Amino acid sequence: MIDLYYWTTPNGHKITIFLEEANVPYTIYPINISKGEQFQPEFLKIAPNNRIPAIVDRAPADGGEPISLFESGAILQYLAEKTGQFLPTDLRGKNEVLQWLYWQMGGLGPMLGQNHHFSGYAPEKIPYAINRYVKETSRLYGVLNQRLADREYVGGDYSIADMSMYPWIVPYEKQGQNLNDFPHLQRWFDAIAARPAVQRAYDQAKVVNPAPKPFSEEEKKLLFNLEK
Repeated sequence: MIDLYYWTTPNGHKITIFLEEANVPYTIYPINISKGEQFQPEFLKIAPNNRIPAIVDRAPADGGEPISLFESGAILQYLAEKTGQFLPTDLRGKNEVLQWLYWQMGGLGPMLGQNHHFSGYAPEKIPYAINRYVKETSRLYGVLNQRLADREYVGGDYSIADMSMYPWIVPYEKQGQNLNDFPHLQRWFDAIAARPAVQRAYDQAKVVNPAPKPFSEEEKKLLFNLEK
């Protein structure tokens, strides 16, 4: 059984997608980041960086005490190795997937996150910053589009690399992107969106956060460490 500390963000969706795809039993413990629940001492013991997602594996493979992990990429790799699913075991295949997982963690996620922030949440609109991150988003979409030009999925077969990227592409319109400009990416995106496990994962989000609404000014100050 996996305890999943989760909120309805792209990084949170990565883990519900894996758990649904791998048919791993799990229990969701919502961490409402707009209410500051990520700063609760109990959560910080599991996730000292005060970010979701985090997990506790109550039945680790070594039979020992429960294992807790934070950072979505580390969680995906751990779960893939635990279950033997969605990560190749051969040297070349495994590293093919892992390099793209780390590309998402180090580039796609952070840059698209800055796009979201300056385009939608920053207290003042800064044209330079918005233009900078919209353009970088477009560049990264282009990298992914080229990667998918001659293969069905990022690592060849469907893997944790795809699961890590898809939730960040879902809000493409808010990122100032048009998927028609990236035909290979669009084909990949549509194929993943049609997967039943992905749809079940997003159904979980609707249960946890059934009526998402824009952040209030106070919530923005809490989330983005703005001066009060």
